[in-house]
Amino acid sequence: MHDEAKLINKAVRGDSRALSELLREHYSFLYQYALKMTMNKMQAEDITQETMLRAIEKISGFQGRAKFSTWLLSIASRLFADRIRRKEREKAWLREEQSLRAIRYETLHKMDEWPEALQALGELSGEIRMPVLLKYYYGYAQEEIAAMLDVPVGTVKSRLHNGLKQLRKELAKHEEA
Repeated sequence: MHDEAKLINKAVRGDSRALSELLREHYSFLYQYALKMTMNKMQAEDITQETMLRAIEKISGFQGRAKFSTWLLSIASRLFADRIRRKEREKAWLREEQSLRAIRYETLHKMDEWPEALQALGELSGEIRMPVLLKYYYGYAQEEIAAMLDVPVGTVKSRLHNGLKQLRKELAKHEEA
């Protein structure tokens, strides 16, 4: 362990050979952790490589409060958690898109015309669409919307402003066509 402490000190001071040796010594351990965490060989390889890159980028900030291996595991864990969150956001976006398509299909199926305003509303991001709907469709006050969405009133005002601006822009495109 004493040798590892010397390698760490050298690596933190910018010795790339010391860092390379440290990473080589911990690669297998890190990969095994990533494999157990992801239960997927390709993801484990990606997480391990990305962790190594982050360690190279951030080694100067390593303060030795924990063991080097613990530091690497924490980087890998955060990367994996970020991937899970990203995947959840992508799934939510896909569900939203599918729902919008279903509404369009249902409306067209009934032989109703798909209102241009609804089309433009569908182009807004979810975080902007919610305040616009709550304010202009359901009639809630900005303060009520802020409480519902757990954001400051200023954020609601900003989202409403941006939403209306985007809606006007989208509707102007439809009028020109």
